Amino acid sequence: MVVNKFELPIRVYYEDTDAGGIVYYANYLKFFERARTEWLRALGVEQDILLSNNIAFVVTQVLMDNKKSAVFNELLTVSSQISTLKSASMVFSQQIYNASAQLICQAEIKVACIDKQAMKARPMPAEIAEVLTRVR
Repeated sequence: MVVNKFELPIRVYYEDTDAGGIVYYANYLKFFERARTEWLRALGVEQDILLSNNIAFVVTQVLMDNKKSAVFNELLTVSSQISTLKSASMVFSQQIYNASAQLICQAEIKVACIDKQAMKARPMPAEIAEVLTRVR
């Protein structure tokens, strides 16, 4: 089954928070990263295999908007969709919601496919581009 939207539940741990028990803003980027990685894994794209073949996905741009604070022990849902897909890059539209379906944070995150050795953009392998085209 092809899914064009992926959701990942994430629990807020103490290590994710600041001294006041509120999620430190940079940790939302970690939650977004986990959701992208798990979605790719669910689609059969294993990044460790890509790395062994000299291919990597790297974040090149982030536009993030924090709407509300998440707190310690809260259960969140990270939603991910691909909004733009090009031969060597893609833009993920991602949102984090709390258990009451309130929007906590949203981001547009551009990810490029690179040749790890040359550190330059390269087209995604055809089989990965095909899978991502189906879920877009």
